[in-house]
Amino acid sequence: MASLAELLAEGTATLRGTVTETPRLDAELLLGHVLDLDRTQVVAHGEAPVGDAAAAAFRVLVARRAAGEPVAYIRGVKEFHGVALSVDPRVLIPRPETEHLVDLAVGEIVGRLTTAPRPPGSPPLRLVDVGTGSAAVAVAVALELRRRRMLDEVSILATDVSAEALEVAAENVVSHVLADSVRLVVADLLPPDDIAYDVVTANLPYVRSDAMAALPRPTSYEPAGALDGGPDGLDVIRALFDRLRRHLALDGVALIEIGADQGDDIGPAVEAALPGWRCSVERDLAGLPRVARIQRPA
Repeated sequence: MASLAELLAEGTATLRGTVTETPRLDAELLLGHVLDLDRTQVVAHGEAPVGDAAAAAFRVLVARRAAGEPVAYIRGVKEFHGVALSVDPRVLIPRPETEHLVDLAVGEIVGRLTTAPRPPGSPPLRLVDVGTGSAAVAVAVALELRRRRMLDEVSILATDVSAEALEVAAENVVSHVLADSVRLVVADLLPPDDIAYDVVTANLPYVRSDAMAALPRPTSYEPAGALDGGPDGLDVIRALFDRLRRHLALDGVALIEIGADQGDDIGPAVEAALPGWRCSVERDLAGLPRVARIQRPA
């Protein structure tokens, strides 16, 4: 009967030189998943024996990872902005860089709620997360607002063109007790109504079509429609610009994640589609262009 430490060493050796840059971490996560332990417990109790059935199950998962399948899909969960989210191949796996979008959205909302007093009876601030996928952004924003005791002052809508993606989103909304706070709607970007939103967040497809084939192998397990943004990566984002004329409130702000190579392209694209609107590019912790902040004049 193998020990935890022996299985970790075996799994790490198997994964070394494959698609992963973190073979030891992946082995720890997969072994913890099989045994229902967190990584700390797996590492701290290396001498503990592991039953033959569990060891066999671990080896199956390691083989799946070595073939390219993302750890998040194998485990069915991904940590994002301090939140555990359910994920599977119906949705894109949330990336760490998208956490910057969450921080900017929370800052925008908090600023609007606190800078000037809101008269009693004011309607809630309206936020829509477009192309929500797993609802990672909507859930993370809602939880942060709840922590600040501001959630009751904000109405949150999350949309996606994929009904299957919204099934995953619903799991995450319900599991974090947000069913009364985050509404999910199947829509092509935005619903066909006349509602104007104060804040729009969007993590839409922005990979250039000719770059799709060069993406890391694990990306091939994710829905291509959530990645491919057309020849210059901005096709879906431009389509959102058209909707913003109707759906972004006066002085409203849209926060749209972009590719690190699109910092110079997004400004002219906004000017062409939305003349007179202001556009700035927010950089991430690595100093790379990450979020376009587009504001409608008041």
